[in-house]
Amino acid sequence: MNEPIIARHWLVAAAPKAAPAIATTTVLALARIWNANGAEHSVGNAALMTVLAAGAAAGGASLARAGEPVLAATGYAVSGSLALAGVAAYSHGLSLPLLLWALATVLAYCFAARHWRQDRRGTLDHERHVSERREEHAHIERVETIRATTQIEVARTGAAYAEQLAQALVTRAALPGFDPTALERSGLPALPSLDITKEH
Repeated sequence: MNEPIIARHWLVAAAPKAAPAIATTTVLALARIWNANGAEHSVGNAALMTVLAAGAAAGGASLARAGEPVLAATGYAVSGSLALAGVAAYSHGLSLPLLLWALATVLAYCFAARHWRQDRRGTLDHERHVSERREEHAHIERVETIRATTQIEVARTGAAYAEQLAQALVTRAALPGFDPTALERSGLPALPSLDITKEH
C-alpha cells in the first residue's frame, strides 16, 4: 500500500524552471549568428521576419477566439520569438537585442509561472484526493477486520459453549440415579437421548 519514494535529481527538477531562459537565449544566439552572416540591415530579411511574426500573432489570435488556449499561447510565443530574432538579427549593436532578450525572458517567466501555479494546484488536488481515498479504504479495512475478528470470537465462544454443554450432559447422565423421565414429568424440557452403556 505504501508507494516507493522516488527522489529526483536536482537537475531534473530545475530543468523546467530554466526552460524559458534557455529558449530566449537560444533565439538570441541564433539571431546574432544570422546577423554575423549578413542579416544586418537586410530589408528583405527584416520584412520576412515581420511577416512571419505578424502571421504567427494573427494565428494565435484566431486560435484564442476558437477556444484553443494552448495553441493560442504557442502562436503568441512563436510570434514573439520571430520578432526577437528579427530585431536581434537586423540590429547593428548588442544593446537593443539584449534589452529585447531581457523583456522576452521576463514575459516568458510570467506566463510560465501561471502555468506552473495551475500545475502545482492540480497536483495538490490529486494528492489530496488520493490521500482521502487511502484513508477511506484504510478505515473500511479496519472496520472489516474488527467485524471478522468479532465473528471469529463469537464462533469460538459458541463452539466452546456447545462443547461444555455436551460434556455437562454426558457427565450428568453418567451420575448414579439419574432418571430423565423424572425430569420430563416435572415439566422440564426433554433432554436428547444419550446411549450410555454402564459397565457393572
